[in-house]
Amino acid sequence: MSIQAYQNNSVETASPGELTLMLYNGCLKFIKTAKKAIENHDIEKKNTNIQKAQKIIRELMVTMEQDYEVAKDIMPLYDYMNRRLMEANITNDLGILEEVQGLTEEFRDTWKEVILQTRRVQQGQGGRA
Repeated sequence: MSIQAYQNNSVETASPGELTLMLYNGCLKFIKTAKKAIENHDIEKKNTNIQKAQKIIRELMVTMEQDYEVAKDIMPLYDYMNRRLMEANITNDLGILEEVQGLTEEFRDTWKEVILQTRRVQQGQGGRA
């Protein structure tokens, strides 16, 4: 199986929670690539990767379940992160990218814990011994 086929299969078989985790990890990858591009004075690569990170943040905003109380707390943070990425793109500010990277890592780590706890509960209810 090729790497591309494996990646496609991973996305197709992932749960919604795992897909969200993939989005956070993708966002982090693009932010880190943008930081390196700024350091290497590669403005085109910086721009492309910041825009990819922004696209992921916007996707997280669009797909968020608005029925949950936590959405009211998270949505302004996503909006803030998106605006900060835009600012970083204009100013080439590594500090802003560090800030957004830190926020994204917190979201990712929290989400990873939610997935683990959900699996534990499901396994406990599934009657596994």
